Amino acid sequence: MKTKFLFVTGGVVSSLGKGLSAASIGALMEARGLKVSMQKMDPYINVDPGTMSPFQHGEVFVTDDGAETDLDLGHYERFTSATLSRGSNFTTGQVYDSVIRQERRGDYLGGTVQVIPHITNEIKKKILNNANGVDIAIVEVGGTVGDIESLPFLEAIRQFRADRGRENVLYIHLTLVPYIATAGELKTKPTQHSVKDLREIGIQPDILLCRCDREIPRDMKEKIALFCNVPEDAVITARDVATIYELPSAFYAQGLDERIVDYLNIWTKAPDLSGWERIIERIKHPASETTIAIVGKYVGLTESYKSLSEALTHGGIANDCRVNLKYVDSEALERHGIQNSFDDVDGILVPGGFGERGSEGKISAIQYARENKVPFFGICLGLQMAAVEFARHVCKIKDAHSSEFHEEAENLVIHIMEGQKKIKGKGGTMRLGAYPCDLEEGTLARRIYGKDHLLERHRHRFEFNNAYIEKLKVGGMIFSGLNPELNLVEIAELSDHPWFLGCQFHPEFKSRPMEPHPLFESFVGACLKQNQED
Repeated sequence: MKTKFLFVTGGVVSSLGKGLSAASIGALMEARGLKVSMQKMDPYINVDPGTMSPFQHGEVFVTDDGAETDLDLGHYERFTSATLSRGSNFTTGQVYDSVIRQERRGDYLGGTVQVIPHITNEIKKKILNNANGVDIAIVEVGGTVGDIESLPFLEAIRQFRADRGRENVLYIHLTLVPYIATAGELKTKPTQHSVKDLREIGIQPDILLCRCDREIPRDMKEKIALFCNVPEDAVITARDVATIYELPSAFYAQGLDERIVDYLNIWTKAPDLSGWERIIERIKHPASETTIAIVGKYVGLTESYKSLSEALTHGGIANDCRVNLKYVDSEALERHGIQNSFDDVDGILVPGGFGERGSEGKISAIQYARENKVPFFGICLGLQMAAVEFARHVCKIKDAHSSEFHEEAENLVIHIMEGQKKIKGKGGTMRLGAYPCDLEEGTLARRIYGKDHLLERHRHRFEFNNAYIEKLKVGGMIFSGLNPELNLVEIAELSDHPWFLGCQFHPEFKSRPMEPHPLFESFVGACLKQNQED
């Protein structure tokens, strides 16, 4: 079957949920037996989000092949079976960089390089390159219609219909229908103006997803359909839901998938959403619950820990329990001490991060978890701080530190990787992507994974200093996972503790609701046991 293309745009305001909508559409198409690809086009000029602040961008997602990407790719992988790659996310910066390099090589034979056709052709090429061998290529256009930055992307997808034919290209537009409390009314004008902006560009949306905090009545859908030039059954309510994993079922109930396959003239099997229904049931009606503290310095920005919070939810699904998250500011721990910060939690997780700010607060949280036998999970920087804490307080290496924070310290238990020492540029130069790890027999990690070899995704410059392995082993730390190529420490754990494990990689990037990551499944299980024993 010839590949069909489905483009998702957004209007009125940002953060309406284009990424989740695109991911849910992917889930619906897979439920019908179709093979999909997912892609995000970002209009910012940064080459990738790897050097962007979490305060501005949120989480940086990492693919197996080492791409630092937009966080929406995490939604794509969690909602579909697709394993994404570098081609699944590109930015304005990447597009212009590619075109300029071609011009410098003389590929344009001295011709004037312009937005149309050169930039738009490059965008279309990147879309086509990511669509090989699939039934439907789902492409999200970042930004909001009306933004000057998005215009080249919108022009490129406008051209797609002329290039590929009407029945091979579908435009879905996500917009806002706000409820004005003082008037007691839903307002359609923002949607009308958003669609007007799209039509001025030359794109007539085929389906409208109308984000709203309540069901949109039929008469209002009729009004939207009339003013926006779409059929009434193409106006779909994108209502707020209790859990994001309800979205595929919510869209299915309104016939969105049927509308898509009809428009694109695709014959499919009947959709099977039984897996999603089981997940929703587990989330809404769990048999038990547990509370886990996430100790970090971006606690006011939960988008910075998006994959992490979702992976903990997946661990809860696997254990039939609700996971309540308590975000603890590591800087507050430095200023005020532990006090009662962890009295109401069953487990402590210290996630990845960069920079010294809040690091001593993380170390104090780890010490509390170790000494009070509270289940502990350290990820990336969390592993590194666990090693520093153990070296200081168990092995009595008083000035144990990380060279990321104090290069002058005598005992650098954590140091910069050998391959990172001469690197000057910041973008895309960390140890990125999937690397192998061998597990020791008889360890907690080996029991959790049930195998002796694995591949996990990384994003770091610093690592455990192997010169301290024997010293920490004497104190009781077990190095249960090592990279076979460079002998790097990937997993460390303690045996005299209910559940204490740190990993250098980011397991949250590979967790899915229907396939919870084994480390999160085990950690949540340990926290649940702690809750039941208290």
